[in-house]
Amino acid sequence: MKLFLTVVAAASLAVGIIVLNIYSYASASAKDSAETLRQLEGEFMKAAAERGSAGYMSYYADDAVEVPNGTATIQGKTNIAKTMGFLDDKNNRLSWTPVGADISASGDLGYTYGTFEFSSKDKDGKTVVEHGKYTSIWKKQKDGSWKVVLDMGNASAEPAK
Repeated sequence: MKLFLTVVAAASLAVGIIVLNIYSYASASAKDSAETLRQLEGEFMKAAAERGSAGYMSYYADDAVEVPNGTATIQGKTNIAKTMGFLDDKNNRLSWTPVGADISASGDLGYTYGTFEFSSKDKDGKTVVEHGKYTSIWKKQKDGSWKVVLDMGNASAEPAK
C-alpha cells in the first residue's frame, strides 16, 4: 500500500510540474502581442539612428534574408550587413513607421509592415528623399528575443500610405 501511495504521489507531482511548465510557457507567449513588435520596431529604428549599421543589424537573426527593391535576395546576416554601410553616413537617415503587426497563435512568429523614408544628400549636397513600403517577418529566438528573419521593401513614387 505504501508503494502504491508513493507511486501515486510521485505521478501527481510529475503531472503538476508538467502542467505548471505548460502554463508558464503559454503565459510567457501570451505576453507577446502585435504591440510587442510595434515597440520593437521603434527600438530598432532608434538603434539604427544612434549606432548606424551595427544598431540596425543587431535586430537581425543570423539566418535572416533581405529582399531589397530591384536587386537580388541577400541571405545571411553577415552578407546583409555588407550592404548596410550607408547607415553609417550621418547625411543619410532611414526612418519607418509600422502600420500593422500581428503574431501567430503559437507566439513564435510575427510580422510588421508599414512605410519608410530615406533621406540622403546627392553629389551637389541637395537632400533627396525616397519613400516606400516594407514588410518584416519576426521570429522568436531560443533566448526569448525577437529578431527579423525576413525583410523586404519597395519604393513608392510618393509617400506610401
